[in-house]
Amino acid sequence: MDTHTRFPRPRVLLTGFDAFGGATLNPSWLAVQALRGRQVRGHTVVAAQLPTVFGASQQVLDVLLAKHRPALVVCVGQAGGRSSISLERVAINVDDAPIPDNAGARPIDTPVVPGAPAAHFSTLPIKAMLGALQREGLPAEVSLSAGSFVCNHVFYGLMHAIATRPELRHTRGGFVHVPWLPEQGTPSLPLADVVRGLRVALRCALAEPGPSQK
Repeated sequence: MDTHTRFPRPRVLLTGFDAFGGATLNPSWLAVQALRGRQVRGHTVVAAQLPTVFGASQQVLDVLLAKHRPALVVCVGQAGGRSSISLERVAINVDDAPIPDNAGARPIDTPVVPGAPAAHFSTLPIKAMLGALQREGLPAEVSLSAGSFVCNHVFYGLMHAIATRPELRHTRGGFVHVPWLPEQGTPSLPLADVVRGLRVALRCALAEPGPSQK
């Protein structure tokens, strides 16, 4: 079976996380799920949930990358306390958990990938995406820290895979944090705005040839 038959339409992989820390929902997954199957600039959106667990989250992502060979990957996570859609610029090679993950693990000062570079940068056009979101009236920012919990763990693992695996040489990727929903606390952003923001970000990323500082 040739590549065209296996992948009849280029894919965008969107991931969100399950609820964690005693919460009953996670806006990242609700927003990602809402975009499942949508067509964005000729690409089909594949949506998947990752467990909020060190190690296991990256294993699930690895399977998804091998299965779909996406042109674009955007992993999405919740950032309670932030008021804007945060476009993450850099992933760091450290797991340092402020709370246990959903399997009870709490790594301290542990590398995500032993012996790998200290950091990887997003290959999304985050400045162009920022402008697109702001033109739509959505609160948005470029963030210089994805933290050191499972979100950063997945972000670093994604970017390391893209940087080192020949089969992903044409894949671009990065991470986006979204605020709480209003029912979770403040600051917050309604789910409809989070979904709209992700759609705008995807459309912009697919229109840009690569990272942009404009």
